[in-house]
Amino acid sequence: MSIGGTDRAARRMLREAQRLRVTTMADDDEVMRPSAVAFAALCGLEPDSWQVQVLTSQAPKQAFNCCRQSGKSTTAAVQALHEALYCPQSLALLLSPSLRQSSELFRKVIKLYQGLDDPPVGIVNESTLRVEFTNGSRVIALPGSESTTRGYSAATIVIIDEAARVQDELIAAVRPSLATTNGRLIALSTPAGRRGWFYETWQAGEGWERTRVEAKDCPRISATFLEDERRELGEFVFASEYCCEFQDISSSVFASDLIERALSDATVPGWRALGMAG
Repeated sequence: MSIGGTDRAARRMLREAQRLRVTTMADDDEVMRPSAVAFAALCGLEPDSWQVQVLTSQAPKQAFNCCRQSGKSTTAAVQALHEALYCPQSLALLLSPSLRQSSELFRKVIKLYQGLDDPPVGIVNESTLRVEFTNGSRVIALPGSESTTRGYSAATIVIIDEAARVQDELIAAVRPSLATTNGRLIALSTPAGRRGWFYETWQAGEGWERTRVEAKDCPRISATFLEDERRELGEFVFASEYCCEFQDISSSVFASDLIERALSDATVPGWRALGMAG
């Protein structure tokens, strides 16, 4: 999904979402559930147009192909915390290639909670990697290990940070945790070559809502900074980090499009194309 030309629609969605309140019941107490956009405002955030669209969406599978510092991790943290506070007994799993990265996303969740003036529920237990709220909901950060992920079930939202760098085995291990809840799967990343689960999902995955945010579309990143980064990093790295382009990994001898053409049945061998068939 491109964000070009969506600002006007996003502003309208923002106004409508901020007015929306959903009444839910938890432990016989009435809890007023704000929309995710309104909740972001309660956390002290002012969402960009693409974030408004993402937070308003009800898509069960979302893929964010976003540049560095675009706010994708903060957006995912809002989604996880919104789920936990207003959906009793929910389970949010946060995954990434390493435990350090997962814990960073978890810290964003806790920081958002601490920024609320009047949290709808309190905290029962909290550690460096998990939190449990008084409504029975949990948010848990996990390392990028297939073995530690298999022990969880009935997740209502799974967020995979730096998804382009997560091993395919981890994806296969965590997806069944959503089987009985019809929960949401959210993958966010900058590109990391034309291979792996995230690349294949972005190119041809079925049922995914895709959101692409380049650095030039982020109001917090200046043109001056980007020009400096282009000079320092070079076009190859810059295109991946800031333009959301899936580049051939530097170790490849042949470009991926040449390999695909070579394996295609439609490819005509060079000797035949030159009329050299015997």
